[in-house]
Amino acid sequence: MMTRTLNQDVLNQDVRQWLERFESSLEQHDILQVMSLFGEECYWRDLVAFTWNLKTMEGKDEIQSMLNASLPETRPCNWQLEGDASEANGVIEAWITFDTEVAKGRGMLRLKDGQCWTLLTTMQELKDYPESLGLHRPKGAKHGANKQRETWLEARQREEAELGYSRQPYCVIIGGGQGGIGLAARLKQLDVPTIVIEKNPRAGDSWRNRYKSLCLHDPVWYDHLPYIPFPENWPVFAPKDKLGDWLEMYTKVMELNYWSSTECEGASFDEASGEWIVKVNRNGEHITLRPHQLVLATGMSGMPNVPSFPGAETFEGEQHHSSRHPGPDAYRGKRCIVVGGNNSAHDICAALWEHDADVTMLQRSSTHVVKSDSLMEEALGPLYSEEAVRNGISHDKADFIFASIPYKVLPDFQRPAFDAIRERDAEFYRKLEKAGFLLDFGADDSGLFLKYLRRGSGYYIDVGACDLVANGDIKLRSGVSIERINPRSVTLTDGSELPADLIVYATGYGSMNGWAARIISQEVADKVGKCWGLGSDTPKDPGPWEGELRNMWKPTQQQALWFHGGNLHQSRHYSKYLALQLKARMEGVPTPVYGLQEVHHPS
Repeated sequence: MMTRTLNQDVLNQDVRQWLERFESSLEQHDILQVMSLFGEECYWRDLVAFTWNLKTMEGKDEIQSMLNASLPETRPCNWQLEGDASEANGVIEAWITFDTEVAKGRGMLRLKDGQCWTLLTTMQELKDYPESLGLHRPKGAKHGANKQRETWLEARQREEAELGYSRQPYCVIIGGGQGGIGLAARLKQLDVPTIVIEKNPRAGDSWRNRYKSLCLHDPVWYDHLPYIPFPENWPVFAPKDKLGDWLEMYTKVMELNYWSSTECEGASFDEASGEWIVKVNRNGEHITLRPHQLVLATGMSGMPNVPSFPGAETFEGEQHHSSRHPGPDAYRGKRCIVVGGNNSAHDICAALWEHDADVTMLQRSSTHVVKSDSLMEEALGPLYSEEAVRNGISHDKADFIFASIPYKVLPDFQRPAFDAIRERDAEFYRKLEKAGFLLDFGADDSGLFLKYLRRGSGYYIDVGACDLVANGDIKLRSGVSIERINPRSVTLTDGSELPADLIVYATGYGSMNGWAARIISQEVADKVGKCWGLGSDTPKDPGPWEGELRNMWKPTQQQALWFHGGNLHQSRHYSKYLALQLKARMEGVPTPVYGLQEVHHPS
């Protein structure tokens, strides 16, 4: 016990001494001294605190350039160790807190041989504009006598009647799925007048309208929304309709200004006024909104990719994209072809098989497959699981840990887990390959998360469909595509022909800036460029290296236009930083952006 206490004291002292030298050097603007505290391989990932951007500086030169630009405005101070430091494999990890001129921050430091290897700094709160929670929560009741008393309900009704009509919102969010809802909740706590535009009749319909069998493939601990976590009896993998009901409840209890049955007909930016002109159709009523900030929260599953095959117009059966697939009920006994080999393709194939359809999967290229249980135990479990919660790792803490790993070295962190999965499930993979299924573990064997970050596609989290593929219940044609569609069949690129009554295109979605082209203009879409991807120069993620996800949650080349999306985990975590950026601009806080992303790939 004494040895452990002494070792802990030494670790904490090592971190405190590093922080003291770091703070002193920053205060004196002694950049060379700061650089001496960093190792030859070093990374500083900043989420808004120093750069008013999401930016990873790689190496001493990039860190030095950032500090030269940002220190005069940022004025960081009060660097403190939070809790106890820890050590594993020669790396000391420590949670830290700090202040800047305008904000309170939190981060994580990793030291190797006494020098910084990785540093994460994040803005957590604008000092003058805290969220309305905890010590700052609203009182609710208004004690005393008042002949002009307005009840909570009357105040809500007045807000709903005024906002967008007699009073303009500061921010409009287009897209009312989990991303738009979570961001709107953050902005509500920061008192940023916001309207969410959603074309569906009810919050949650974007989930309810998906194919019948859909459940989340990510576990509950990964999927909480801001402020209101799922209850302890929530299923590990939530069915889509249950999630839809939760989102609908959330919009009400978080008091969001949520305009359902509303479609954005177009938007343009007025350079003179610094406002967007957003034309919407709300239940047949044409309204023009003039927000200062516009957020496209249309999600990763935004613009469907529908391939064009010769003869499609002659097909006498049904054909549709997976986003419009109604479910399997109407296709009992039908000959069904599902084009694609990723999550949606497997889910749809399995549901069709369960309803006695004759189903063939057309896998055009290789897929990374990982069994759900293996993913949970080997990859997600240490951060997002019941065991992690018992070990003191909340979802917020897990988000920080994951965010603290620079994307450049993330493959090295991920590869051991997926190597273990490959070994653990070797027989499972052997059976799939014997059936002709094309497998991969990513371009550099780094597994599912990197494939998702780089391209947002190309994987399947197996919840049972792979056994149907392996044993032939789901027929498989791999390494081929459709050459031509005939009235009642398809001709494949190998010359073979498959009879068909239904064709489902489980072919994914295009870049989010496709919505910018549709809603705003092609010119603006090209101006901001491709969304998502890291520039890893792997399939569907062309270089050059970006270091962060393109255009997500940060300033773009179009003034006052933002993109918000990703899975539930990303939407929850990164909505905080987007909300802080928007609040600062509303209040006139200086927000000098360092390292605005260049555009290398138009839409």
